[in-house]
Amino acid sequence: MISSGSIRRRLTFAAMACLLTSGYIEAADSPQWRGPRRDGVSKETAWRDDWSKKPAKVVWKASLGTGFSSFSVDDGRLYTMGYKDKDGEGHDFVYCFDAKTGEKIWEHDYPCKLVDNLHEGGPAATPTVHGDMVLTLSKEGHLICFAKKTGKIRWQVDIRKPLRSRMPEWGFSSSPLIYKGLAIVDGGPLAAFDLKSGKLSWKTESYQAGYGSAMLLTPRRGKPLIANLNNDGVILADPKDGTVSDFAQWKTSFRTNSTTPLIAGESVFISTGYKRGCALFKVSGGKLEKAYENKAIQNHMDTCVLVDGFLYGIDGNSNRPRRLLNLVCMNLKTGEVAWRQSGFGCGTVIAAGDRLIILSDRGTLAAVRANPKKFEELGRQDVLRGRCWTPPVLANGRIYCRDARGDMVCVDVSK
Repeated sequence: MISSGSIRRRLTFAAMACLLTSGYIEAADSPQWRGPRRDGVSKETAWRDDWSKKPAKVVWKASLGTGFSSFSVDDGRLYTMGYKDKDGEGHDFVYCFDAKTGEKIWEHDYPCKLVDNLHEGGPAATPTVHGDMVLTLSKEGHLICFAKKTGKIRWQVDIRKPLRSRMPEWGFSSSPLIYKGLAIVDGGPLAAFDLKSGKLSWKTESYQAGYGSAMLLTPRRGKPLIANLNNDGVILADPKDGTVSDFAQWKTSFRTNSTTPLIAGESVFISTGYKRGCALFKVSGGKLEKAYENKAIQNHMDTCVLVDGFLYGIDGNSNRPRRLLNLVCMNLKTGEVAWRQSGFGCGTVIAAGDRLIILSDRGTLAAVRANPKKFEELGRQDVLRGRCWTPPVLANGRIYCRDARGDMVCVDVSK
């Protein structure tokens, strides 16, 4: 005879199994630039996309100040940055909000330049949450480590001093990558700072700083490597001591590379604007071997996402006529284009399950099937009005979006 306690345990287990398979607890945090794996892909699948029929509810709004910093969501809190005038002087602001209600938990500000060369300016890096810390990088190079809960500063460093580098034309934009007690950023030299003290642990030789962020590549054989695209090219570096194992030149006519390398197994895909195009590199023994190069996808600022072997990304520069910019689907392995679709301008793309979430440069949020056979839009909704070059973030059934002037919205897309 089965005891009542045994029956309750079996029923509880069955209920948990149902929740797991139904997707109701597939929600996930997004603690750093481009999500948990820095690839622009969320594991969430239980979100609705029928916004054209039933618009998603805007749960809360905020005014962040000028900038392009995206969002990190961790343990019920959201972190981001913006630029505002304070007492007649420009300041960067680092914010911590309640991710559900928008209530401000803490903020910190410090004097910083706007750096509005040909665009609105303001901070461009995204806060990185790691353990009980939040790390941020300003346009001028203020690398700051905060206590996650209180906003108290644990340490801060102006990276220009230990790196002996200058602020690049559009300011520093590298979102910190955390690896075994180190915070790794592109400051001209690729550099690692100790998480406990902020002291410089290593730096590579000097390059012209790019405007993307570093990525970790873990080969099946051999040691991990850091891949970074600066304004001179792609480098592979040892995360322990910064030894560069290979470099592949990749320059544009304006010497500006503004995207993050995409890691696909033991390959590195890069794409940049200004008619430069894209390339896939195979990595073996710490060396880069180019598999192909073409102009099928030219990402100006937003990095492609990879879903089931196909890349999805915006092709074209922001200064081109909007009708000439396209969302492109391309086979990663072959470099062959599957389809093109206009209408999003110089927008941004993330992925969740078998769907794409696109924020157009004019503030329209669209859900699109990640289907290499055809373009298939599922729903759309206008959520912002200003210039939108910052990738949205999906976390725990909500999408967070901002525009360059700092208007931010949180949209509930949970089922």
